[in-house]
Amino acid sequence: MFKGIAASNGIAIGRAHIYKKDTNIIRYEVKDSEKEIKRLEEAIGKAKEEIMLLIEHSVKKIGKQSADIFEAHLMFLEDEEFINSIKNKIKNYNINSEYAVKSVADDFSNIFLNIDNQYFKERAMDIKDVADRIINLLNGSKKSSLSNIKERCILIAEDLTPSETVQLDKNYILGIAVNHGGKTSHAAIIARSMEIPAVVGLGNITEHVKEGDLIIIDGREGTLIINPNDEEVKKYKEIQKNLFEEYDELLKFKEVNILDKNGKRIEVASNISRKDEVDLALKYGADGIGLFRSEFLYMGRESLPLENEQFEAYKYVLEKMQGKPVIIRTLDIGGDKNISYLDMEYEQNPFLGLRAIRLCLARKDIFKTQLRALLRASKYGRLRIMFPMISGLEELLEVKNILNETEEELKTEGIDVGKYEIGIMIETPSAAIISDILAKEVDFFSIGTNDLIQYTLAVDRMNKNVSYLYNPSHEAILRLIKKIIDNAHNEGIWVGMCGEMASDLSMAKRLIEMGLDEFSVSPSLILKLKKELDKIVNF
Repeated sequence: MFKGIAASNGIAIGRAHIYKKDTNIIRYEVKDSEKEIKRLEEAIGKAKEEIMLLIEHSVKKIGKQSADIFEAHLMFLEDEEFINSIKNKIKNYNINSEYAVKSVADDFSNIFLNIDNQYFKERAMDIKDVADRIINLLNGSKKSSLSNIKERCILIAEDLTPSETVQLDKNYILGIAVNHGGKTSHAAIIARSMEIPAVVGLGNITEHVKEGDLIIIDGREGTLIINPNDEEVKKYKEIQKNLFEEYDELLKFKEVNILDKNGKRIEVASNISRKDEVDLALKYGADGIGLFRSEFLYMGRESLPLENEQFEAYKYVLEKMQGKPVIIRTLDIGGDKNISYLDMEYEQNPFLGLRAIRLCLARKDIFKTQLRALLRASKYGRLRIMFPMISGLEELLEVKNILNETEEELKTEGIDVGKYEIGIMIETPSAAIISDILAKEVDFFSIGTNDLIQYTLAVDRMNKNVSYLYNPSHEAILRLIKKIIDNAHNEGIWVGMCGEMASDLSMAKRLIEMGLDEFSVSPSLILKLKKELDKIVNF
């Protein structure tokens, strides 16, 4: 059994098809470098046309958000540093375009690969994909197309570029296993969009698998078995059958409204980190978005996202949810989430330092840009703006003043602002203790149990040596949660929970008894939670 990274859920059993690429590019001298550069420019122009068509195809096949991957490829083709480096290589060394493209692409890829950040490592694949496209156009060759696979198989590859992955036909590709990549690699994202079981980061699986080998992929555990015995095949076929049956059974709860014994609706919402995940939330019957982690718009890049970029992301999610509520949390950076380009000072204890709303108040320019984008998007759906890491009333009042100021500025500019609600995450003990005071200033609370537990119990949730002390059912935690809910209800506002505790099925009954109004969990857990809640309220 080989262990990799679980990238896309499910079990796949089938024969291996090994996808190999011809990467042998010959270097030769050219007599007229200017003519060679013109040949390069023509190939780049054609590459842009191909990618535009690919975007159109991808939107139809896997949806706009996954297709947005290829927008990044267009950016590389328009990146002056990348293109000029290739041209300079041709001019300075009188070499052919194909070799210059490969040489420069390898240099750029190595830079990304040497950055200790998974996002940048995966961008190396984007550069390779773009370079391959230009090279194929330059030499007139046509790579073996994955779209030509017409037999059901498990696809084994060293890696898969986005352009290659989008060619896959899920009717024939039962599963995917690759040497490289992580959960956020484009291959993984597209595999999840197409619901093809996938395991990535297998190291050297291509050296162990032969064409036609029987393969089992477990996308839940991130494992792969080559030529399993009869018992193993029987075991995984049974798991596969159970998964299908379980999913069919759970689908019955997609449109179910959970009502407690008093007839009050309990909402089951979805946590998402990227706008493309809204499709999964809808697929599994989310009553709304209980947490959109907006900080992921800021991460894995070299500069702050512009106002319009943020606006488009928020607008997309709001429109997609068609009137269902969408909670967008303002920038929550710090602790275990850092942004290199902000040049934040080293902190000995970042979880207690300049993070979340504290950072936003220190950098009002960043904060107001996000608020402008949120308020502009408010007219496209049912927006709820949530502020993280609030620890006291003064802090909350300052946030509200900045929000009001931003709204007035937009109105002065003639920009419409729709209706919206505001809320705060209760994740510090101080906020929990004075929740009766804070409840007078907002429309809702959402309990962030991950931090609330670690701050209350003085347990670093990232530290394996003390993780045994991280206990959601500790009486101190349960008392705080009850206090938060009671104080909120006394002021006529509702309370949700977006931390991991919300997805703990063993705690669901206790939380309902406490009066929790909303649970927000990852998309894949929505149906399971709805089933459990339905059982509890109808017991």
